[in-house]
Amino acid sequence: MSKLVSVGKILNFHGIKGEVKVGFSSGKEVLLKSLKQVYIFLDNTKTTFDIESVRFHKNFAIIKFKQINSINEVMNIKGLLLLVTEDTLKSSLEQDEFLVSDLSGLTVYDTAGEKVGTVCAVGDNSATNLLEIEKTNGLKFMVPFVKEWVPEVDIENRKIVVNMMEGIESLFTAQGNQQ
Repeated sequence: MSKLVSVGKILNFHGIKGEVKVGFSSGKEVLLKSLKQVYIFLDNTKTTFDIESVRFHKNFAIIKFKQINSINEVMNIKGLLLLVTEDTLKSSLEQDEFLVSDLSGLTVYDTAGEKVGTVCAVGDNSATNLLEIEKTNGLKFMVPFVKEWVPEVDIENRKIVVNMMEGIESLFTAQGNQQ
Protein backbone atom coordinates (compact mmCIF):
# COMPACT_ATOMS: atom_id res chain seq x y z
CA MET A 1 0.00 0.00 0.00
CA SER A 2 1.07 3.54 -0.69
CA LYS A 3 2.42 5.78 2.07
CA LEU A 4 -0.15 7.89 3.97
CA VAL A 5 0.00 11.69 3.80
CA SER A 6 -1.85 14.24 5.96
CA VAL A 7 -4.37 16.52 4.21
CA GLY A 8 -5.82 18.16 7.30
CA LYS A 9 -6.36 18.10 11.05
CA ILE A 10 -9.63 17.82 12.95
CA LEU A 11 -9.74 20.95 15.10
CA ASN A 12 -13.16 20.69 16.72
CA PHE A 13 -16.83 19.90 16.25
CA HIS A 14 -19.11 22.13 14.18
CA GLY A 15 -22.74 22.10 15.20
CA ILE A 16 -24.41 19.21 16.99
CA LYS A 17 -24.87 16.64 14.22
CA GLY A 18 -21.31 15.32 14.05
CA GLU A 19 -19.67 17.68 11.58
CA VAL A 20 -15.99 18.41 12.15
CA LYS A 21 -14.01 21.61 11.63
CA VAL A 22 -10.81 20.80 9.72
CA GLY A 23 -7.71 22.90 9.24
CA PHE A 24 -5.97 22.38 5.89
CA SER A 25 -3.45 24.00 3.54
CA SER A 26 -4.90 26.82 1.47
CA GLY A 27 -5.53 25.96 -2.15
CA LYS A 28 -6.50 22.37 -1.37
CA GLU A 29 -10.28 22.88 -1.47
CA VAL A 30 -10.67 20.93 -4.72
CA LEU A 31 -8.73 18.00 -3.26
CA LEU A 32 -10.88 17.91 -0.12
CA LYS A 33 -14.10 18.10 -2.17
CA SER A 34 -12.94 15.16 -4.31
CA LEU A 35 -12.23 12.79 -1.42
CA LYS A 36 -14.65 9.95 -0.72
CA GLN A 37 -12.82 8.60 2.31
CA VAL A 38 -9.88 9.31 4.58
CA TYR A 39 -7.92 7.39 7.18
CA ILE A 40 -7.61 8.40 10.81
CA PHE A 41 -5.38 6.67 13.36
CA LEU A 42 -7.76 6.06 16.23
CA ASP A 43 -6.12 4.36 19.24
CA ASN A 44 -3.11 3.50 17.02
CA THR A 45 -5.38 1.70 14.56
CA LYS A 46 -5.86 2.96 11.01
CA THR A 47 -9.61 3.49 10.60
CA THR A 48 -11.41 4.37 7.38
CA PHE A 49 -13.92 7.23 7.52
CA ASP A 50 -16.34 7.77 4.64
CA ILE A 51 -17.00 11.38 3.72
CA GLU A 52 -20.67 12.32 3.46
CA SER A 53 -20.18 16.03 2.71
CA VAL A 54 -17.57 18.80 2.56
CA ARG A 55 -18.19 22.52 2.66
CA PHE A 56 -16.08 25.51 3.55
CA HIS A 57 -16.59 28.18 6.18
CA LYS A 58 -14.04 30.97 6.57
CA ASN A 59 -10.63 29.26 6.29
CA PHE A 60 -11.80 25.83 7.42
CA ALA A 61 -13.38 22.76 5.89
CA ILE A 62 -16.56 21.47 7.51
CA ILE A 63 -16.70 17.73 6.94
CA LYS A 64 -19.43 15.24 7.80
CA PHE A 65 -18.35 11.61 8.09
CA LYS A 66 -20.93 8.83 7.72
CA GLN A 67 -19.56 7.18 10.89
CA ILE A 68 -19.88 10.29 13.12
CA ASN A 69 -23.29 11.59 14.20
CA SER A 70 -22.81 13.54 17.44
CA ILE A 71 -20.53 15.95 19.29
CA ASN A 72 -19.51 13.14 21.63
CA GLU A 73 -18.27 11.04 18.71
CA VAL A 74 -16.35 14.03 17.32
CA MET A 75 -14.53 14.43 20.64
CA ASN A 76 -12.99 10.95 20.08
CA ILE A 77 -11.26 12.15 16.90
CA LYS A 78 -10.57 15.80 17.80
CA GLY A 79 -6.92 16.71 17.17
CA LEU A 80 -6.29 13.79 14.82
CA LEU A 81 -4.96 13.98 11.27
CA LEU A 82 -6.92 13.18 8.11
CA LEU A 83 -4.75 10.94 5.94
CA VAL A 84 -4.94 9.80 2.33
CA THR A 85 -2.64 7.57 0.32
CA GLU A 86 0.23 9.26 -1.46
CA ASP A 87 -1.21 7.90 -4.73
CA THR A 88 -4.51 9.69 -4.05
CA LEU A 89 -2.66 12.92 -3.38
CA LYS A 90 -0.46 12.58 -6.47
CA SER A 91 -3.51 12.03 -8.70
CA SER A 92 -4.90 15.40 -7.54
CA LEU A 93 -1.74 17.42 -8.20
CA GLU A 94 -1.94 20.07 -10.88
CA GLN A 95 0.77 20.68 -13.46
CA ASP A 96 3.95 21.96 -11.79
CA GLU A 97 2.81 20.76 -8.34
CA PHE A 98 4.94 18.20 -6.55
CA LEU A 99 5.06 16.38 -3.23
CA VAL A 100 7.94 17.52 -1.02
CA SER A 101 8.95 13.87 -0.57
CA ASP A 102 9.40 13.57 -4.36
CA LEU A 103 11.77 16.56 -4.51
CA SER A 104 14.21 15.46 -1.81
CA GLY A 105 17.12 13.55 -3.30
CA LEU A 106 16.74 14.86 -6.86
CA THR A 107 20.00 15.55 -8.69
CA VAL A 108 20.39 19.27 -9.43
CA TYR A 109 21.81 20.57 -12.71
CA ASP A 110 22.38 24.13 -13.86
CA THR A 111 20.83 25.38 -17.11
CA ALA A 112 24.05 24.45 -18.97
CA GLY A 113 23.63 20.80 -17.92
CA GLU A 114 26.43 20.74 -15.33
CA LYS A 115 25.75 18.82 -12.12
CA VAL A 116 25.41 21.20 -9.16
CA GLY A 117 24.44 18.82 -6.34
CA THR A 118 21.37 17.27 -4.72
CA VAL A 119 18.16 18.58 -3.17
CA CYS A 120 18.65 17.75 0.52
CA ALA A 121 15.59 19.50 1.97
CA VAL A 122 12.57 21.62 1.16
CA GLY A 123 11.74 24.55 3.42
CA ASP A 124 9.12 27.26 3.55
CA ASN A 125 9.58 30.97 4.22
CA SER A 126 5.82 31.73 4.12
CA ALA A 127 6.17 33.41 0.71
CA THR A 128 7.32 30.32 -1.18
CA ASN A 129 8.96 26.95 -0.76
CA LEU A 130 12.75 26.89 -0.75
CA LEU A 131 14.95 24.12 -2.09
CA GLU A 132 18.05 23.44 -0.02
CA ILE A 133 20.74 22.14 -2.33
CA GLU A 134 23.91 20.42 -1.20
CA LYS A 135 26.63 21.08 -3.72
CA THR A 136 29.06 18.36 -4.74
CA ASN A 137 31.69 20.08 -2.51
CA GLY A 138 29.42 19.74 0.55
CA LEU A 139 28.35 23.39 0.82
CA LYS A 140 24.62 24.10 0.94
CA PHE A 141 22.52 26.91 -0.49
CA MET A 142 18.84 27.63 -0.99
CA VAL A 143 16.84 28.76 -4.00
CA PRO A 144 13.18 29.77 -4.18
CA PHE A 145 11.06 27.00 -5.69
CA VAL A 146 9.57 29.19 -8.42
CA LYS A 147 9.70 28.84 -12.22
CA GLU A 148 12.25 31.67 -12.62
CA TRP A 149 14.76 29.80 -10.42
CA VAL A 150 13.68 26.23 -11.15
CA PRO A 151 12.64 25.98 -14.80
CA GLU A 152 12.51 22.17 -14.94
CA VAL A 153 11.53 19.38 -12.57
CA ASP A 154 11.65 15.81 -13.89
CA ILE A 155 10.50 13.47 -11.11
CA GLU A 156 10.60 10.40 -13.36
CA ASN A 157 14.29 10.92 -14.21
CA ARG A 158 15.11 12.20 -10.67
CA LYS A 159 16.47 15.50 -12.01
CA ILE A 160 15.89 19.19 -11.43
CA VAL A 161 17.31 22.20 -13.29
CA VAL A 162 18.18 25.34 -11.33
CA ASN A 163 18.92 28.74 -12.84
CA MET A 164 22.20 29.64 -11.15
CA MET A 165 21.75 33.40 -11.47
CA GLU A 166 24.89 35.49 -11.46
CA GLY A 167 26.20 36.06 -7.95
CA ILE A 168 23.96 33.58 -6.18
CA GLU A 169 26.54 30.80 -5.98
CA SER A 170 29.29 33.06 -4.59
CA LEU A 171 26.87 34.56 -2.05
CA PHE A 172 25.93 31.18 -0.65
CA THR A 173 29.42 29.72 -1.02
CA ALA A 174 30.84 32.60 1.04
CA GLN A 175 28.14 32.05 3.65
CA GLY A 176 28.96 28.35 3.77
CA ASN A 177 32.68 29.04 4.34
CA GLN A 178 31.91 31.05 7.49
CA GLN A 179 30.62 27.99 9.32
